[in-house]
Amino acid sequence: MGYQDQSLSSATGVELVVALYDGAIRFLYRAMQCVEEDDVRGRRIAVKKVLDILTYLQARLRPDLGGAVVASLADFYATMFTMTLEASHLESKEQFEEVIGFVRNVREAWVVVARDPEAGKVLPRELRTREERFVPQSEAYVPVGETAASGWSA
Repeated sequence: MGYQDQSLSSATGVELVVALYDGAIRFLYRAMQCVEEDDVRGRRIAVKKVLDILTYLQARLRPDLGGAVVASLADFYATMFTMTLEASHLESKEQFEEVIGFVRNVREAWVVVARDPEAGKVLPRELRTREERFVPQSEAYVPVGETAASGWSA
């Protein structure tokens, strides 16, 4: 198992999301490089990887848990998907740069969520940082009138 595999296997959900954004940015840069080099095959491979990442991120959204935030992310992923395809079709470095800027901005928001203990409290357990997952039972918050298991689903 390589270093990257090992670090990803111990990563939290938010850290994995950030890693996916990093991958999308890396492949967008690769697609831009392929446009410069007139490497059609390389551009298509890089764009396919970006689209795969966006599709995966969209498929993992949980509308039942996220409400307006999930709807915004779904719109964002759909827009980035379309813009990436358009940039590839037009072989436009400028449009790839625009997509990179948008993806980088949202990635930075995920980094803030990963570092902010207050933001972590509203995240589903699988997206919390390692430290937040292991809150002692006595400190766990359960709203009055609800049982600890009322928010669980199988």
